Amino acid sequence: MTTVAISNLPAASAAASSDIIPIVQGGTTKRLTNTQLFTSPTIATPTMTGPILGTVTSGNISACTSTSMILTTPVLSGPALGTVASGNISNCLSTGMVLTTPTMTGPVLGAATGTSLAVTGAVTSSGTAGVGYATGAGGAVTQTVGRTNPTPSINKPTGSITLFSAAGTTAYTSFTVNNNTVAATDSIILSQQSGTDRYELNVTKITAAASFEITFRTTGGTTTETPIFNFAVIKGVAT
Repeated sequence: MTTVAISNLPAASAAASSDIIPIVQGGTTKRLTNTQLFTSPTIATPTMTGPILGTVTSGNISACTSTSMILTTPVLSGPALGTVASGNISNCLSTGMVLTTPTMTGPVLGAATGTSLAVTGAVTSSGTAGVGYATGAGGAVTQTVGRTNPTPSINKPTGSITLFSAAGTTAYTSFTVNNNTVAATDSIILSQQSGTDRYELNVTKITAAASFEITFRTTGGTTTETPIFNFAVIKGVAT
């Protein structure tokens, strides 16, 4: 028989199931069909020689026991946003970020500071507390000389004045209240807080010298007592 190198054999067409392939089995040359070649061998479980990556689910690796995996720092191809902490971005180097004006869904409060509030519309209250001065804005003073003498200074925008003890009279009587919170353009509200007699109360003068004048009389009572009058300053302007 003539010896022919395998490389010189004619090329086979597509392999059929009945094609015969020579093999050496136990030192003896035998024949094997193409079907036997692909149905007989047992596929063994491969042995992993590298690190065990754990369980891969939805693109995430969990239960990884590898100690040799190295996480590399990602390369940012966009602008550097800076430091993000508690929802805030600082040290941002981006020149392409655009800050949009936020949309206010609640009421617009106007220009507000820690001590004042300026608005262009109405300031109203729908609650039962109303609108007025808070605790700390008021003061109290007592006449010590007579009902026609100026009261000691009460430099508060609201408060009470206790009159000097005297009998009530229907004749008009006036006294000055010294108060450096009052301007000439302001208005003063008066009311009677206590007293047996009933009094008519009027502010008959507001001066630029930080004071206002109260004129009063009873409606007919002559009780000797110390009635208390309330006042509140409403700030006003000329223009």
